[in-house]
Amino acid sequence: MKNIKFLEECRLCPRNCKVNRLNGEMGFCKAGSNIKIAKACLHFFEEPCISGIFGSGTIFFTGCNLRCKFCQNYKISQEGLGKEITIEELANKMIELQNQGANNINLVTGFMYIPQIIEALKIAKSNGLNIPIVYNSSGYENIDSLKLLENYVDIYLPDFKYYYEELAVSISNASNYFEIAKEVIKEMIRQAPKNIYDEDKMLKKGIIIRHLVLPNHIQNSKQVLKWIKNNLSKDINVSIMAQYFPSYKASEISDINRKLTQEEFEDIENFVYSLNLKNGYIQYLEENEEKYVPDFDLDS
Repeated sequence: MKNIKFLEECRLCPRNCKVNRLNGEMGFCKAGSNIKIAKACLHFFEEPCISGIFGSGTIFFTGCNLRCKFCQNYKISQEGLGKEITIEELANKMIELQNQGANNINLVTGFMYIPQIIEALKIAKSNGLNIPIVYNSSGYENIDSLKLLENYVDIYLPDFKYYYEELAVSISNASNYFEIAKEVIKEMIRQAPKNIYDEDKMLKKGIIIRHLVLPNHIQNSKQVLKWIKNNLSKDINVSIMAQYFPSYKASEISDINRKLTQEEFEDIENFVYSLNLKNGYIQYLEENEEKYVPDFDLDS
């Protein structure tokens, strides 16, 4: 494997744990030397140009380099739910999802396995994989790792969670998040500078920046959005998500132990329009609905 050096002294993400994963050591993300996934399935709850009618072929990787106290997927991101598979098995799952009609292959939090993912993509493409590859991430990435993905990833789907350092550290244990994420997004744009769609308005190449609005932290959202407006192309695509609910440990934390109010949502909505951000999505607040990820079936 060409990029095996990244596992011998792991520095795939900003944590720079430098553990030898090939010898069984684990760093902050708790990933070992083998790929571990929780599920591979058609997923219908991404942005319309990603999921479409037929769904996004989504692969949920086990582990994460954040410790988000509100994580909806904490069983796989922090508690290790999943099973180990080989590079060849990962390639086969990609082909299976394509055969099921997936619009794309959606790699969710796969940064820990970038060297193995690249090898799996090589195998899958040689066996007929021809749909776009989506890299779905937290935005807390290593630029050198991202550069390995150039010419393998078609669509970048990064989060841009925090502007304020204190908030990033207290909620996600992610120091220097803003400084890292803004450079990561610039690198993703360098690799996929223009959004390209097919005749059905499905995204084939490009980037959508996601931002989850947190209750009691509207100013954080405004600062993130303002930075996007002032520093990136006027054509950049932004997805404003209002789906927050207090999952995992969030119910125990006073400032994030509830969903957004209508007033908070309208404040952000009006701010987005005042910035004149032209492209993207706003996920409207849905009363009395909480969207959980379905239970994970390890045989999937």
